[in-house]
Amino acid sequence: MRITVLSVGKIKEKYLRDGIAEYAKRLGRYCKLEMIEVADEKTPDRSSAVEELLIKKTEGEKLLRYIKDGDFVIALAIEGEMLDSVQLSKKIQELGVHGESSIVFVIGGSLGLSEDVMKRSDYKLSFSKMTFPHQLMRMVLLEQIYRSYRIMNGEPYHK
Repeated sequence: MRITVLSVGKIKEKYLRDGIAEYAKRLGRYCKLEMIEVADEKTPDRSSAVEELLIKKTEGEKLLRYIKDGDFVIALAIEGEMLDSVQLSKKIQELGVHGESSIVFVIGGSLGLSEDVMKRSDYKLSFSKMTFPHQLMRMVLLEQIYRSYRIMNGEPYHK
């Protein structure tokens, strides 16, 4: 299975880059992992709702360029479905059983995902009702995907 993490913005903090690299390395034995970053748009202080909508739209257009017709798209969104680790593992496994060979997880920028990206998504996943920095979310997502594969394979992993 090919898993792509498609996200807005660069990772600036070394500790996050190191953590992401570690989980990417661990995932190498379970799936083909691809990490794609698109440039974020600068959000001015005290931006209007219209400006923010335009920023999300522009970032969304950049994201959509990387999504292919056959991809199963999972958008990370507060309004998505909350799953525990076992349920996420089952979701990924079921997608594979039903012939989905390419899953794209999409992480928006600081303003979230555009309406166009949300419409293109096949599933909306929420990690919490809280808002997380999108850079940190990449590492958390990779850890959960890694945990999912460990669960699928009956391998031990701390709870």
